Order: sequence, then C-alpha cells, then structure tokens
Amino acid sequence: MPLKALALNATLKSSTSQENSSTDAMIELIARQLKDYGIETDVLRLADYNIKPGVTSDEGEGDEWPEIRTKVLDADILIMGTPIWMGQPSSVCKRALERMDAFLEEKDDQGRMVSYGTVAAVAVVGNEDGAHHVSAEVYQALNDVGFTIPANAVAYWVGEAMGSINFVDLRQVPDVVTESVAMLARNTAHLARLLSENQYPGDR
Repeated sequence: MPLKALALNATLKSSTSQENSSTDAMIELIARQLKDYGIETDVLRLADYNIKPGVTSDEGEGDEWPEIRTKVLDADILIMGTPIWMGQPSSVCKRALERMDAFLEEKDDQGRMVSYGTVAAVAVVGNEDGAHHVSAEVYQALNDVGFTIPANAVAYWVGEAMGSINFVDLRQVPDVVTESVAMLARNTAHLARLLSENQYPGDR
C-alpha cells in the first residue's frame, strides 16, 4: 500500500484571506520531495476549520476537529507546519496539539495509543528568531501523544529579526533550506515505511 502524508498548516491566515502563506510554501517544498518517494500529501489549513478548545476528540456541536482527527490517524506521516509568533508556535498549532492530548487515553486493542506508527515532521517559518525553540515545543508535544520523530525531521526558515520579507516572497529558496527539506523527506519516508511494515509492540 502506498504511504500517505497529511500536512496541517497552522498559519493564522484562512484561505478566504487571499494572502499567501509562507507556511504553505514550506509545506509545498516538503510535499514535492515526498512525492519523489511515492508519497502524496494532503494539506489542511487549520484556520479554515472550527476547532473548539479542549482536550477531547469531540467537543460537541459545531466542532470540526473530529474530521481532522480522522485524517490525522489515517495518515502514515503527519507534517505540522507553523509560523513563529512571539517566539512560539502559532495559537492554531497549539490548539491542534491540545486536541491531540486525547490520544493519551485512546488505545487500540493492543494497548497502544491510536497515533502509534505515525511518523511526524515539523515545518517552521518566521521573520524572527525561535525556529529551534518552536520545533522543540512541537516535537515534544507530538512525541508525548504517540508520534514518532525521525532524525533531522524539521525544515525551517527565519528572516531578519523585525524584517518585512517573508519566506513566500523569496525569489530563490536558500540551498540550506532545500537540503534540510530533502533530508526531512528522505528520513520521514524511510521511517514511515519501516513502521508500516513492523508496528510497535503492544502490551497485550
């Protein structure tokens, strides 16, 4: 079976804003690299959905997280893409991670978290310092709720502090970003394929 990737774009811009998203541009680079490994990537812009606050998988009427949750658990690879705001992951990113907290209590028939076997990677963009801090926060949260993090599974770009140039506006992607995206895709695809063939053991 071919592997599937899902990218969650945690930009604060909804699709209706008609504004270009640097996070989307970074995710597109990753998706193109994953395609070289036969992996198609579905992208969801979280700001387009009504994701209610909470830590359960369904927060009631109007909550659109259950639809996203299904796609997350159906994927072999999860890419969490976030801009940097105030030196931190976006509030939209944090909202999604908080909702995944439910995975701590949701187990399969082998006693494993429902997210086990899914490999996760991180994409970060911003015009200020903090890419390492943001990826560390997102890494830890994803690992806590059962996702597996490959080696070098982050691609990021940060512009000049207090600057006005966004990643999406660059005329050419820097070589170091292209190289990190290629490494992310290669390592993520490799680990996802291994786990698809040999899942973690359960406790039952």
